[in-house]
Amino acid sequence: MKGLNLLCCCVASLLLLGTAEEVEDASEPTKRDRSHLENTLKLNEDKPADDFSGVLQRLRKIYHSSIKPLEQSYRYNELRQHEITDGEITSKPMVLFLGPWSVGKSSMINYLLGLDDTPYQLYTGAEPTTSEFTVIMHGPKLKTIEGIVMAADSARSFSPLEKFGQNFLEKLIGIEVPHKLLERVTFVDTPGIIENRKQQERGYPFNDVCQWFIDRADLIFVVFDPTKLDVGLELEMLFRQLKGRESQIRIILNKADSLATQELMRVYGALFWSLAPLINVTEPPRVYVSSFWPHEYHPDTHKDLFLKEEISLLEDLNQVIENRMENKIAFIRQHAIRVRIHALLVDRYLQTYKDKMTFFSDGELVFRDIVEDPDKFFIFKSILAKTNVSKFDLPNREAYKDFFGINPITSFKLLSQQCSYMGGCFLEKIEKAITRELPDLLGSIGLGKKPNVLSCDITGCGETPKNRYKKP
Repeated sequence: MKGLNLLCCCVASLLLLGTAEEVEDASEPTKRDRSHLENTLKLNEDKPADDFSGVLQRLRKIYHSSIKPLEQSYRYNELRQHEITDGEITSKPMVLFLGPWSVGKSSMINYLLGLDDTPYQLYTGAEPTTSEFTVIMHGPKLKTIEGIVMAADSARSFSPLEKFGQNFLEKLIGIEVPHKLLERVTFVDTPGIIENRKQQERGYPFNDVCQWFIDRADLIFVVFDPTKLDVGLELEMLFRQLKGRESQIRIILNKADSLATQELMRVYGALFWSLAPLINVTEPPRVYVSSFWPHEYHPDTHKDLFLKEEISLLEDLNQVIENRMENKIAFIRQHAIRVRIHALLVDRYLQTYKDKMTFFSDGELVFRDIVEDPDKFFIFKSILAKTNVSKFDLPNREAYKDFFGINPITSFKLLSQQCSYMGGCFLEKIEKAITRELPDLLGSIGLGKKPNVLSCDITGCGETPKNRYKKP
């Protein structure tokens, strides 16, 4: 009898063990196929990356010889707080993730890089988990870099971040990961927006730091989820900073498979209703609806729709990677146009000041009158009339009150005096870069041509870029 009872206990234990294993297997979520991600982002291709070292060298030479002299002479950086470094010129495309807390920004980065269940994955959770600005970049091995080290390294593009103070640098972290996608792009994960928190409580100027990354981002993912659609002061301020960058913004409604069809339609409409006052464009923004994490979509949801939306977003990301050099040259040219307009305006302010000054005039009162009402002296209208400048590119008049409050007008020279026998004129050089050198460099990439030999002699381009269209 005792033997029979022992046998029954053994059988029961085995049954319970098997049932527990089945329950454990059933509770573990199934991972979905990643082939569409690898195909769209071309992670399986073994061909070497295009060599743009010659183009970058030439671009750097054009900037230092034709743009930076005028930029420094008229202190453009003090007007717009955007200093271009060599690290920024040679940097990879940057993808910035913004949005409320716990909407899946870090999970989305883990999914794109396949870092889930690996030592490299970013920490995620239902509570606010990311309190730092995290830069995920390529490296030969897993490595964490402190913010103070990143800012001190002039070879990187993050040295200007020192101006936000040591408190911010303690909230900046870099992670190097050996991943093929990171050889062509850099991801930046940001702290989630918490509407009940004041900026002062962060210990650093959060919006100013966001603006620095926004100005340098090639693609901006603004992520929401169905539970966080409300817009508060911090998110409203963020969208003000995004004004003018609408072409680079991609709005994502994440965790869409957690809703039934009718609920998803209501949430989609509510998201548009919340964002409508914040996005001042004639065309409605594209909202990508999916669930960006490695697990299978919930049953009885629109799996095909979510997959198509995901592939569409991945194509946008791949397009930014493919056009990285074209975007870089266009960015430098846009910067040169702004520097030129700023120099023309300062020159016009200075010329007006000299014309109004007499032997008995009070220079401070004369210039204060000019700065307070520049339209009275046709400062901006004369720039539009005499130069090839669009009225939509003119900076804010109020910005020059602060600019000249720091920089006395007498500390500048007229553009006509910014010339030398050997170096030429600053204005002519930057106009040549805008109208000829940068467009020619852009055309050489688009058509797969080698840079013009004469231009190389002038700008010192050195190595020519690789012809991507020539068959081996």
